[in-house]
Amino acid sequence: MSNEVEIKKNIMQRVKLDKVVVHISVGGDWNKLQKAAKLLEEITGQKPIIKKAKRTIKSFGISRNQPISAMVTLRKDKAKSFLLRALDAVDYRIKESSFDENGNLAFGISEHLMLPDVRYDPEIGIFGMDIIVSLAKPGRRVKLRKYRRSRLGKNAKVTKEEAIEFFKSEFNVEVI
Repeated sequence: MSNEVEIKKNIMQRVKLDKVVVHISVGGDWNKLQKAAKLLEEITGQKPIIKKAKRTIKSFGISRNQPISAMVTLRKDKAKSFLLRALDAVDYRIKESSFDENGNLAFGISEHLMLPDVRYDPEIGIFGMDIIVSLAKPGRRVKLRKYRRSRLGKNAKVTKEEAIEFFKSEFNVEVI
């Protein structure tokens, strides 16, 4: 028990919200992709980027380098405010299987209309979206920087249990 108290005191062991990625995949239809990108810009207030297919999948009618999805990466205050809206859309209930071993969370929303303060626009239509949340501890930059890059120790990585505890305490999420 004293070890848990020490971890809470150590600021290098505190988990924080790193980024939130909002992703809408529509397949090969260019018109639907433009509508999805417009929707993402309205919802997040940030210009989305268009992602291309990495390989050809004939059964889906997708060829390599064909634009198939739009995504936005949110950080800091924008990330937290959007995450609160997204969690409200799923009633603050997340499956335990949505967490991975590296402390990331991914869940989906079947209709963007589930988000609070979003109205239906017949010009755009209805889209589902994936929301991916990445958590980190201070010092993660050591692994990512170009100059004097170094590996992280096992205590510097976010575990599944720490991620679940973070969401329970910070956002009052019920993990089922």
